[in-house]
This record gives sequence, C-alpha cells and structure tokens, in this order.
Amino acid sequence: MSSVDLKLEDRKRFLPSLLVFLKGMAMGVGDSIPGVSGGTIAVITNIYEELIRSLSKIDITALKLFFSGSITKFWIHINGKFLFTLALGVLAGLLLSANSILYLLENRFEVLMAFFMGLVLSSVWFLKSEVDWRVWQNGFAALLGLLVAIAVSVIPPQLATISYLTVFLSGMVAICAMILPGLSGAFILLILGIYEFILSALISIQLDFILVFAAGCAIGLISFTHLLAWLLKNYHALAYSVICGMLLGSISSLWPWQHLDASYIGSTGELRPLASQNLSPLSYSELTGNEPYFWLALGSLIAGVFVVVILHKGFESQSGDK
Repeated sequence: MSSVDLKLEDRKRFLPSLLVFLKGMAMGVGDSIPGVSGGTIAVITNIYEELIRSLSKIDITALKLFFSGSITKFWIHINGKFLFTLALGVLAGLLLSANSILYLLENRFEVLMAFFMGLVLSSVWFLKSEVDWRVWQNGFAALLGLLVAIAVSVIPPQLATISYLTVFLSGMVAICAMILPGLSGAFILLILGIYEFILSALISIQLDFILVFAAGCAIGLISFTHLLAWLLKNYHALAYSVICGMLLGSISSLWPWQHLDASYIGSTGELRPLASQNLSPLSYSELTGNEPYFWLALGSLIAGVFVVVILHKGFESQSGDK
C-alpha cells in the first residue's frame, strides 16, 4: 500500500471520530441553554439511538470485564471510542460556549431562540416518518410527551443551598432531562436553583464542584439509559411518538419573543427573571420597549431549518454509500 493510500485510510478513520466530536460539541452547546436539550441535538445529528445503546452497555458485564483486567474487551463492549469522543466534544462545547451563550442570551435572545426553534421544527418534520400515525396509541403517546414538556417549562425555579450533595443530586436529575429530547437539562438546573452556579463553576473552572456534578451526571445517565434502551428496542414507534411530542412541547420555551413578568432569587442571591409570557413581535416591542429583531430571528429560524435539512441529506447519502 502506497503512502497516499495510507493517508487516505488514516483520513477515513479520523473523519468519523471528528464528526462525533463535533456532534458532542453541539450537544454541549445545547445543554448550556435553558429550553434546549442535548438529547434534541443528538436526535438532530442522528446519534441518539447509538448513544442510548452504548450507554446501556455500561452494565454488570462491563464491570466484570473492567475489574478482571480485560480493558480492551470492556472498551469494545461499551463502544468506548464513540462515548469517549462524544464526551470530549460535550465537555468542549460546554466550556467553550459558557461565555458566548451568556452573551447571546443577554443580548440576542430572540435570534438564538429562533435558531433552535428552527432546529426543532425541522427535526420533528423528519422524525414523524419513524411513526405510523394511524395507530391511536402513537398519537396518545405524542400528546403525553407534548404535555410533559409544556408542564416542565412552567415549573417555577427554587432557591438551592449550594453543597456537594446538592450539586451531585442536581447532576443526577438534570442529566435525565439532558438525554431526553424536548426536555432541557439546563432548564431543570434553573428550576432547581443551581443553573447559574454550575455555569459560573465551568467558567471559573472550580474543579471540585465540576467533578461532583460530573459524578452525579454519570450515575444518573447510566441508570436512566438502560430504561431508554429497553423502550427504544421494544416500543420503537411509541418512543419516537413521545420524542416528537416532547420536541413540539419544547417550542413554548424556545419562543423568541418572551415578556418576563416575574422574578426569583437566583443561586447567587441576585434577582433573576422567572415567569414569561409569549408575545407576537409587535406586542413584544410595545410591552418591553426592546427591538424584536424580527427579520434576524426569521433568518435565524430558517438557518436552523436548513441545518437539519443538510444534516438529514448527509445522513441519507452516507446510508446510500453503505
């Protein structure tokens, strides 16, 4: 084999890992935004089922392989290359986006939310083909998912006492939402009153709290994904019906023009916005005095739609090549 052929082989082996890393980064960015779910990004980028299957492989068999010294078999059993690469991407996305996301949330909230709204709407359009909507149970499951997502979005935040235990338990709870499309892990942290603390810990690299939070996430994730893997395997259509419903339900949280009409005391002791009312762009401008950035938001929404369309076409061509 020539050196050119070797380089091509290396590139073929490297590109899939790079794509997984970039998808992980996108999940990390999504998870840092209240109202956006890392699970949603995983669905959009077509890695959701592989992620759930791989995480569910962290089981008794995996532990036996690990502690018996069969590290290579353990790594293969859990699809370690995929999980490790994705985890690095998620961490990079969280760390790199923390400051920029805070800026966009404060200065271009309408445009940012419109982009994610476009992602979600386009994703539902493609995901609906996974379900036979003539079966009434699927429609009922979608309605249930829709109602759950809406209900979670209106739960008021609480004031949390910051401790290692609080951070650990918050990680366990939030990760379950992060892995579910349509439920925002960041929003769950906001409800628990610990969102700002976690974000500031990432920005200032407070390793003790980061590690405790990561441990809570790891334990919650491993426990919850076994249930999800079983549901996807045995009730595939019903599972995707719920996913479609939850994605549609998340639109309420992603509406670009929101009027904040109540507040709460955040984890840092500062007064923060709480309840919001979804408005039309015109009413938003009249009530808040803020620029609605309608055309920018519309362009951002269309961009979000096209991102999913391009990704979907890319996945179709990859499947065709195989």
